Amino acid sequence: MAAAAAATAVAANGSSGDSKAAFAEIYNKLKEEMLEDPAFEFTDESLQWIDRMLDYNVLGGKCNRGISVIDSYKMLKGSDVLSKEETFLACTLGWCIEWLQAYFLVLDDIMDNSQTRRGQPCWFRVPQVGLIAVNDGIILRNHISRILQRHFKGKPYYVDLIDLFNEVEFKTASGQLLDLITTHEGEKDLTKYNLTVHRRIVQYKTAYYSFYLPVACALLLSGENLDNFGDVKNILVEMGTYFQVQDDYLDCYGDPEFIGKIGTDIEDYKCSWLVVQALEHADENQKCILFENYGKSDPECVAKVKGLYKELNLEAVFHEYERKSYTKLITDIEAHPNKAVQNVLKSFLHKIYKRQK
Repeated sequence: MAAAAAATAVAANGSSGDSKAAFAEIYNKLKEEMLEDPAFEFTDESLQWIDRMLDYNVLGGKCNRGISVIDSYKMLKGSDVLSKEETFLACTLGWCIEWLQAYFLVLDDIMDNSQTRRGQPCWFRVPQVGLIAVNDGIILRNHISRILQRHFKGKPYYVDLIDLFNEVEFKTASGQLLDLITTHEGEKDLTKYNLTVHRRIVQYKTAYYSFYLPVACALLLSGENLDNFGDVKNILVEMGTYFQVQDDYLDCYGDPEFIGKIGTDIEDYKCSWLVVQALEHADENQKCILFENYGKSDPECVAKVKGLYKELNLEAVFHEYERKSYTKLITDIEAHPNKAVQNVLKSFLHKIYKRQK
C-alpha cells in the first residue's frame, strides 16, 4: 500500500477526524527523516527496502494507540486546539508507539508462524523477505530511539520518555517470553493454564504498551510526574486485560475478513481466555476432549474444540465478563479526583467496549 493512500485511510477512519488527519500528515515526515538519517550511508536498494518495510508494517492498523496520545493530551490540557508544535510532538510520540507496535508484530508473527496480519500476508511471508524480517524488527525499534533523540532531546521529560519506552518494551518482551514458554516449552500440558497465568501474560504482553504507554506519553507532554499516577496505571492495565480477553474471544468468534487476521490460538496452543474458561467449566469428559484436541492444527481437532466452547456456552460467559468488567472500570474511573484524567480513561474504555475487531 502506498504511503499516501494508507495515510488517507488512517485520516478517514473513525470519529476523531481532526486528530487522525493531523496524525497521518506526520508519518511521511518521520519516515523521510529515517530515510535521510546521516548515521548510515544508505544504498538505493536499502532505502527502497526500508521505505517499503515501513509502509507495510507501520501503516495499515487502526492507529488507536498513536491517536490516543493526541486525544489524551487535548483532554489533559482542557483544549480541543493545540499549537502546531504541541500537535507535532504529540503525533510524533503517537507514531513512536505505532513503530513499537510494528516491531512487536513483525517478530510476534515469526514466533507464532502466523499467516496474515491486518488483512495481508505477514511481513516475513512476503517473497524475498523471510527472516530478514528479524533485522527489520530491530531497525523498527532503533527508529524509535532516533525519533525521540531528534525531537525530544533537551526537553525536561526526555529521560523520562526514554525510561518509559524502555520499561514498557521490557515488560512486553517479558510477557511474550512467559506466553511462549507456557505455550511451547516441553510437553504440552493444559494443567499449566489457569486464570492467574493468563492474567499475568496479558498484563505484561499487551496492557502496558497498548493502554498505559499512550496516556503516560500524554501525561509527560503535559508536564506531569508519572510517579503521581499509579492509580491511573492500574486502571489502564485492567482495561488492557479486558482488551486482550476481547482479542482472545475474537480470535475464535470474529470474522477473519473483518478483524484482518485468521485466528490460530487453538492450533498454537495459546493460553487463551477461552481455553482457561473451558478448563474451569468443563467436566472430566469435556476436559479429555480439550486435552486430546487443543494445540493441533488438524481442522477436525480445531472443530472439536470450538464445538466444546459452544457446548460450554462460552459466548455467554464472555458477555457476562464484559458487562462486569465495564461496570468495575467505570466505578474505578469515577473515583479518580481529576475530571480531565477521568475523561481520558473513559474515552479509552468507550473505544473498546463491545468492539468487533
